[in-house]
Amino acid sequence: MIMSLSADYIRTSLQELYGESVTAGDIRAWCAISGANYQTITNKLNDYKVGRGKWNLTVREQMEQTYQESPAVVPAQEQQNLIPDKDDTFVKFGNFGDIKKIVQSRLFYPAFITGLSGNGKTFSVEQACAQLGRELIRVNITIETDEDDLIGGFRLVNGETVWHNGPVIEALERGAILLLDEIDLASNKILCLQSILEGKGVFLKKIGKFVKPSAGFNVIATANTKGKGSDDGRFIGTNVLNEAFLERFPVTFEQDYPSPSIEQRILEGIALDLGVEDRDFCKRLCDWANLTRIGFKKQTLDELISTRRLVHTIQAYSIFGNKEKAIQMCVNRFDEETKTTFMDLYDKLDANFDINAIRDTEEPSQIDMNDGL
Repeated sequence: MIMSLSADYIRTSLQELYGESVTAGDIRAWCAISGANYQTITNKLNDYKVGRGKWNLTVREQMEQTYQESPAVVPAQEQQNLIPDKDDTFVKFGNFGDIKKIVQSRLFYPAFITGLSGNGKTFSVEQACAQLGRELIRVNITIETDEDDLIGGFRLVNGETVWHNGPVIEALERGAILLLDEIDLASNKILCLQSILEGKGVFLKKIGKFVKPSAGFNVIATANTKGKGSDDGRFIGTNVLNEAFLERFPVTFEQDYPSPSIEQRILEGIALDLGVEDRDFCKRLCDWANLTRIGFKKQTLDELISTRRLVHTIQAYSIFGNKEKAIQMCVNRFDEETKTTFMDLYDKLDANFDINAIRDTEEPSQIDMNDGL
């Protein structure tokens, strides 16, 4: 019988005897009268605990009132428009059409997008929302991401404790697209989203409020793996995600890099936007990247050139006006052997590329050496 006592009954009974604030001694006395176990009763009163051996039996009601008065740190009328900006350089490819259809349907239909780094997974979701005028809330997941980061919690604002919606609650209430970026970096704390991934909303246990999803709400996740970890260590820090969690995504899209012709259109658009008119350079870069990817798939190369790195190269070219320097700076992140292999590969594709000029600059001159003395 004692096990069936509800927290509300215990709280009300204690209030009648001892008032709003009770101590461990009060609860022990009540347990002696009621024949209850002290540990069981205190576990049921955990939401009202305010300190060691102290409970405030009205704390939850105060939280609910605070939430109703100030549902978020930023008042609704001051909230910014969360529709992403359209990017004129964007070129649709791969799964973009399907992702856009899911967003356009306004149905709750979670999608998981997996693929190697720098191939436009996140960008494609952003641009789908931009083209459709849909609000997007992006959350970058890390191993430290927990329920407070995602759902929300109490914050101290101007000396007052105010409930602050997390990005998940904001997306739920606004009917926005929730983008969980790099979700395979998450710990098991991500399981707080289980009910949300079923389209059922979430109960905010800290304030006793249930939040239902508004029309149009959906969840899209991106990852470099399929939630099974990274066997080759390329994506260190990724974790094996709970199978029940992954099962809540009805569809999984495998995103590859764009074809050389599509990639050339992407680079040409970005180059023109930067004031660079060199279509030949854009084509050579795309052919070069494609060779590295072929080598990577055949396991003759341990690394590859991503679309993102090609964009970085064009940006460096627009800044320094020197394609040799632009390529060198953007492959410097690789180990020396890989870097040399990549440079030699590009040298074979571009007759105007002077690889020796780069190698000459790597040797310190006598003047440089004297400057260091």
